[in-house]
Amino acid sequence: MARWSDFFCRDMFGFAPFLIAFGAACYFIMPDEPFVLWALGALLIPLVFIRRMPIPMRAIILFIFGFSYACGFANIIDTPQLTHDLHNQKITAIVSEIDYTPDAVRIYMDVPSEQIYASGDTARVRINLPQDSQLPNIGDTISANVGLFRPSPAAAPGTFNWARYAYFNNLTATGYATDFQITDVNNHKNWRDFIHRQTNSFLVDSLVLGYKNVIDKSESEIWTAVGVGHVWSISGFHMTLVGGWLFAIFYMIFRSIPYITRRIPAKIPALICAWVGLLGYLFLSGCDVATLRAFMMTTLIFAAFIFGRSALSMRNVALAFCLIFLINPHYVMQAGFQLSFAAVYGLIWLYSVVKPKMPRNKLMKIIYVAILTSLCATIFTAPFVAAHFGHFPVYGLIGNLVLLPVFSVAIMPLVMIGTITALIGWNMPLILADKCYEITLNIAEHIANWPAATISVPHITNASMVIFIIGFICLILSHHKINVIVWGACMTLGILSVIHTPKPVFLVTPDNELIAIVDDNGKLQFNKGRSSKHFWVFNTWKAINGEPQDTPNVRIKHDHGLYRYKNIAYMQKFVPLMNNLPKLCKDDSIDYIVSWWKIDAPNCAHKIKRGGFVMYQNGFIHRSATNRLWN
Repeated sequence: MARWSDFFCRDMFGFAPFLIAFGAACYFIMPDEPFVLWALGALLIPLVFIRRMPIPMRAIILFIFGFSYACGFANIIDTPQLTHDLHNQKITAIVSEIDYTPDAVRIYMDVPSEQIYASGDTARVRINLPQDSQLPNIGDTISANVGLFRPSPAAAPGTFNWARYAYFNNLTATGYATDFQITDVNNHKNWRDFIHRQTNSFLVDSLVLGYKNVIDKSESEIWTAVGVGHVWSISGFHMTLVGGWLFAIFYMIFRSIPYITRRIPAKIPALICAWVGLLGYLFLSGCDVATLRAFMMTTLIFAAFIFGRSALSMRNVALAFCLIFLINPHYVMQAGFQLSFAAVYGLIWLYSVVKPKMPRNKLMKIIYVAILTSLCATIFTAPFVAAHFGHFPVYGLIGNLVLLPVFSVAIMPLVMIGTITALIGWNMPLILADKCYEITLNIAEHIANWPAATISVPHITNASMVIFIIGFICLILSHHKINVIVWGACMTLGILSVIHTPKPVFLVTPDNELIAIVDDNGKLQFNKGRSSKHFWVFNTWKAINGEPQDTPNVRIKHDHGLYRYKNIAYMQKFVPLMNNLPKLCKDDSIDYIVSWWKIDAPNCAHKIKRGGFVMYQNGFIHRSATNRLWN
């Protein structure tokens, strides 16, 4: 035990990313905004480098730094906020980005804040346009009638917070356009948009340009069910393939130039040229967080090869982790960041710490490495997949072993080559890539139809996730044998925590428009059967209650507009509120009164409950965060 704890103390650099991430996460999940002077805690970071500073004190300082940096970053960016939803609003804006989906085209625009009654100088909004409409180019100025909506906060405590995500990604509002016209055309060519129009291929859009939602929803569900949905998000898999191809091409070129090889090894200029190519790929793909992480890791690996250092190490991952954190601390709360780093930490631990013995036969070695890599990545990302998506692909290992080689040796090379050839009018590589995709999709669909291809998992709370993460930290950063025991104990404790976490019996959205109760059969009932504004809330609450998301939304029966559940009364419409409020205030059996309308009743102010919350069987109420910068 002494040797184990001594290792934790000596390798403080390896623990630094997790400590600052825990500090930032603590800030993000707080119910109320802390005092802004917390941001001054970032000034304590130089104390970490004092040699005589006790290890526990260093850990505390790193935690405070993460908390303070997230707090300061949130106050500095100050993303403009929409004061209220807008309908039929006339705006003039500049198109800054275009995203393509199977159903619509998403246009990101920079609009003067005063036009939409928002704070700040310039707001960034996203609107949907039909595919058949005349699309603008990036940089064009358009005039449009739009409907805009504030990003919705979390449907329940501990669930995905769209308002927070939008705030840290500089997005003020989303909505739609009823009509628009281009008032000023930008003649400067945007290469990303130009390649999209020239290639007209969803494979290019996804694997080269980095568009997120170009795959049809039904096909996306198939890829997710077989555990290879990650191929549609440009990350380490794509960077490794592209970087390897570029290095091989430039290495052969420089090997054929004696003037260079007599002075320096051919691998050095080949690595530099390959890095420049990857930099272009990074910007062409939209600089997503997973792509940025993969690029930073590739940069560190290339630098290690050039200077003769160890390429794959925990310190390189920790350095990339810290750099991305400094760019935007909210990345630690996003699925792409968590999944990509979990997989990378797991693989480096496997091949740098465990160092499994390899078969001598080359073919068997390739198969063995593929199985180990897929298995390790699946284990390390499993809690994050379950937490973010609510299900787990049972045949993910088989899907990766069967389908990823097709993407590696056929689809990706054809798409990369086809992207270049399509610019000069030759589309044959992209046609072949489409054929390979159809064959691969059929195989994936066959695997997805196997019994119990995906299993739904209960809602994983923040506390349970912390337990899982601590277990993985102990496993990867300690070389002592006890690390396996600690990891197993944390996994067991985390699973038990998920299983025994109580489910709420009453749920209400932060705007108090949608409620749900759990009936005597343990099933959810809602005051509305559908709501476009709360489309995702239904599925989120079903996931919390352990129900399949494709079940119909059952409505609650009300008594002349009054909904009652134990000690809670709810009214959405104004007339039922006015008819029932006096008697509910005097009713001792009612502890809480909830309504979509803002209630001004001083005599029973102690009963009035505003904002989102959930109530458990024992009467405990957990409210959603309201007093935050993004709300």
